[in-house]
Amino acid sequence: MTRVAALSIVVAFAVFVLVWKAIVVVSGLPPFILPAPETVAIRFVGAWRDGTIEPHLATTLVEVGLGFAVGVALALIAGYGLARSVWVERLLSPYLVAAQAIPILALAPLLVWWFGNGLLSKVVIAALIVFFPVAVATMVGIRSVDARLLELGRSLRATRRQVLLTLEIPAALPNILGGMRVGVTLAVVGALVGEWAGANQGLGVLINLARGSLFDIPLMFATLVTIALVGIVLYLMVVILERRLVGNR
Repeated sequence: MTRVAALSIVVAFAVFVLVWKAIVVVSGLPPFILPAPETVAIRFVGAWRDGTIEPHLATTLVEVGLGFAVGVALALIAGYGLARSVWVERLLSPYLVAAQAIPILALAPLLVWWFGNGLLSKVVIAALIVFFPVAVATMVGIRSVDARLLELGRSLRATRRQVLLTLEIPAALPNILGGMRVGVTLAVVGALVGEWAGANQGLGVLINLARGSLFDIPLMFATLVTIALVGIVLYLMVVILERRLVGNR
């Protein structure tokens, strides 16, 4: 990351905090509706020091990691099938579109009912929400492979495996990683939705506790900041992976 990019991030964050503070001052909203940024910062540090956030964060990260891995693995297989087989496309496309049209908030309670309120249901929900963008990106990437390269591979008697590993995957990789950029942040959303639908621990549970029985609004905002940071870090990890695999594009 260049100095200009780092400086722009710092300036953008400072502007955000200043606007937040200005809204608090001008609106005169009470702290239980909109706490000041310094109040949230103090609560954020305190929640980390007393161990309030850490166990919930660990649970959510496990759910996100497993859900993302399962969703990406299934999406790569499905996306390749959609790109290379007319029959697979005709068979799966209506169901994929229908599943994507149903809000995950509507499906989450049912999935928790089926799979329980433990880890499995959260992984399923996160995998479902990750699946569609990565599958579509994979399909688009595979279909965008230059037909002349494929023909060259066949003329050189390359096996199906060699064509896949040396031609199709490298050519489709930018699209696939672009889908993963979207998918990794959606995995966080999926895990939180699953926790709201039913769970004993996780950042989603902590938000419900903070706004409910604890009525600790600064803690709720501190949890939201933690979720935002998790999303940013995971997104940057995919960006770094993309730059190492395909370079700066």
